[in-house]
Amino acid sequence: MSQSAKRIVLASRPTGEPKPSDFRLEEYSAPTPGEGQVLLRTIWLSLDPYMRGRMSDGPSYAAPVPIDGVMEGGTVSEVIASNNPGFAKGDIVLSRAGWQTHAISDGKGLTKIDPKLAPISTAVGVLGMPGMTAYTGLLDIGKPQAGETVVVAAASGAVGSAVGQIAKIKGARAIGIAGGKDKCDYVKKELGFDDCLDHRDPDLAAKLKDACPKGIDVYFENVGGAVFDAVFPQLNAFARMPVCGLIAEYNNFGETSPKWGGKMMRAVLTKRLTIRGFIVSDFAARHGDFLRDMSGWFREGKIKHKEFVTEGLDSAPAAFMGLLKGANFGKQLVRVGPDKA
Repeated sequence: MSQSAKRIVLASRPTGEPKPSDFRLEEYSAPTPGEGQVLLRTIWLSLDPYMRGRMSDGPSYAAPVPIDGVMEGGTVSEVIASNNPGFAKGDIVLSRAGWQTHAISDGKGLTKIDPKLAPISTAVGVLGMPGMTAYTGLLDIGKPQAGETVVVAAASGAVGSAVGQIAKIKGARAIGIAGGKDKCDYVKKELGFDDCLDHRDPDLAAKLKDACPKGIDVYFENVGGAVFDAVFPQLNAFARMPVCGLIAEYNNFGETSPKWGGKMMRAVLTKRLTIRGFIVSDFAARHGDFLRDMSGWFREGKIKHKEFVTEGLDSAPAAFMGLLKGANFGKQLVRVGPDKA
């Protein structure tokens, strides 16, 4: 008898902020794996800001989610049936099953996870794509030197929290920007940043200047908006800016170039700034280095992480909409099914 399954599909392309009606929950019967296939049960679903881009059909580095298609997303899954010699029933794997409780895979792109090394949820967090985004963007583009000042926005989030901690490991000063006192206190007291400022503070620019008396050498950009406005004038000559996201801008598709664009480009020239956008897959060759270093730092307690978990696949749309507004405190995850590991 087939198992009951659920999936969340894209019902319509949002204009501005996504709304509940842009998603649709469907029930279906879990498929039976054919020759060479496995049936996956989703345990953990990762929610990430890039998914907003996949909901739109404008030009991008990846194809958009089609209307009525399952929402895109990284998952940690259990193999519950297998006709593939490379995978056994009970294996825990990293997959891209998306927003659904069950999925069929031919095994391509699946990576086995050893539950003994770390909690399996970390495979879509600090030891997964967000962690590697922080590692490669900071070290390969930002290239922080001992004594330099690194600033990162969304500092309590999955990527930003790792950026600041890696900066400290490399001997740099780490200044975070986050939303609210609780997040700022966590960033300073628990993660060990040198300081953390509230992005809602009307005096953000002035307080950032006080926190960075020697200017800013590296700005890890993943927010944009008012935070960028406060940071940009304080960048030093030859500063580096890795850009992995612009969460404050994701609901503003179609707008024309900002009126300050000319001034920004002049500063890029006169300060000889390096601004480079990147996608984590650009650095696929560094995955082994990332796992070696990050897992080592994790085991040694040099890298800490926080997870923000909602329960059940049904909670994913509201959790995702909250993520885009900064409602999460740590890595946003959905526990889709029991984590037996």
